[in-house]
Amino acid sequence: MENRTSDIEQTAPEDPSAERPWRWPEERWRGLATRVGAGRGTGLHRWPQGVSVAVAISFDVDDETAPFCLDVTSPGYISQAHYGARVGLPRILSALMEYDVPASFFVPAVSMQLNPEGIGDIQAAGHEIGMHGWIHERCGDLSGEEEYALAERSVDVLRRYTGVMPRGMRTPWWDFSGHTLPVARHLDLVYDSSMMADDEPYELLHSGERTGIVEIPVAWIRDDAPYFPDNPADRQVMSPRQVLRIWKDEFDGALAAGGLFQLTLHPHVIGHRSRVLVLRELLSHISDQAGVWFATHEEVARHAGKRIDIPPHHT
Repeated sequence: MENRTSDIEQTAPEDPSAERPWRWPEERWRGLATRVGAGRGTGLHRWPQGVSVAVAISFDVDDETAPFCLDVTSPGYISQAHYGARVGLPRILSALMEYDVPASFFVPAVSMQLNPEGIGDIQAAGHEIGMHGWIHERCGDLSGEEEYALAERSVDVLRRYTGVMPRGMRTPWWDFSGHTLPVARHLDLVYDSSMMADDEPYELLHSGERTGIVEIPVAWIRDDAPYFPDNPADRQVMSPRQVLRIWKDEFDGALAAGGLFQLTLHPHVIGHRSRVLVLRELLSHISDQAGVWFATHEEVARHAGKRIDIPPHHT
């Protein structure tokens, strides 16, 4: 057989000290996999008496922080973000009022300071307001000290503008770092809504230890941003009504199973005419079903906490 080893590019061996995943010791990969874990869940058919499905609708009020966190500062791009506060939010609040739906709004502290009137409208309508970072920063880009400091600054702003202590948070970008769970425990939060280990609520574990924090899980399939990207280079490939079909199927599946239907939306994304129409049709479809419990994320978390025996001081 002809020797063809000369045809193979000869390269120097990699540095054996390089931290490539296949070189990790078990302690490392096992520790990373279990650093933030999924504990006991609520299971199905565990809602208040007579309820067949829980529905938790949420909105991330990113507005200008969406481009700011990407270091994009052109007025043209920022004008897209202005749309959320100027047009999207009022349309959303109108739709929620029409169908008598309570919702949870997760607001970066900078967004809150830029649009205090909108925050007042959210609160006046009886909706929940939760934490969503300082300026929509990625937690993974922060040191532990920075994440703690920004979280405490965010809490101070939220309390100043709403008069209440936030009971839940959603990390910007759903980027949950190794420091995030200790930060949430430090703030004595009831719940988080950034993780994706289940369809139903569950307790977060920290390296196997119970935390008393309920997770209201999210999923990209139940988020408007992937379907309707801001960047024109990320071409929209689905019509709003195709997305409506997916969300209806997700809800119908939750109804059939006796579970939770959670949805994440953004005023600057879902607030456009053809898209808010889809939101209204979805709320109409859900409202037509029997045994639906529309609840805020905090209400779902508190109920779930009782079902999974979280100590009373956390609920």
